[in-house]
Amino acid sequence: MALNLEDKKVVVAEVNAVAAKALSVVGAENRGLTVAQMTDLRAKARKEGVYMRVVKNTLARKAVAGTPFECIAPALKGPVVLAFSKDDPGAAARIVRAFAKDNDKLVTTLVSLGGQLLKKEDLDRVASLPTRAQALSQLLGVLQAPIAKLVGTLAAPNVKLARTLAAVLEAKKAGQAPAAA
Repeated sequence: MALNLEDKKVVVAEVNAVAAKALSVVGAENRGLTVAQMTDLRAKARKEGVYMRVVKNTLARKAVAGTPFECIAPALKGPVVLAFSKDDPGAAARIVRAFAKDNDKLVTTLVSLGGQLLKKEDLDRVASLPTRAQALSQLLGVLQAPIAKLVGTLAAPNVKLARTLAAVLEAKKAGQAPAAA
């Protein structure tokens, strides 16, 4: 369905607002996908907090102008669905990668993270980025490790003494002379 000028302005403004706040974008060629497959892809994206939109390339170029994703404009060729990650930088890449495994007609054409256009082969790297919860747990693990090592080091002499005394007690109960420690 052809869009009139007002509808085009609304689409450009909507995509521009999302692109201005997004963390990453993945573009994929959707030629050959059925309506049911696209509906399924959109539902999965919506569930993960990913904004997904099929936009004409000329409108997409105008929409990303002035945003960190202005770098994707030259890569917009052919029928492309754009997936913007709003909260988790790897969410769009995970959605596209998982869907492309089952549907070979969805082909990644561009990946952008942090205002840089990456190679389409970098989709797996972006998809493997940890979620916010995973990143926080990794950070807590890193922060907790030195304290745990310090406690273990401070407790080691007491543990060794306790083991030695237990061995001496067992040796006396068995009627043997204790081994030199």
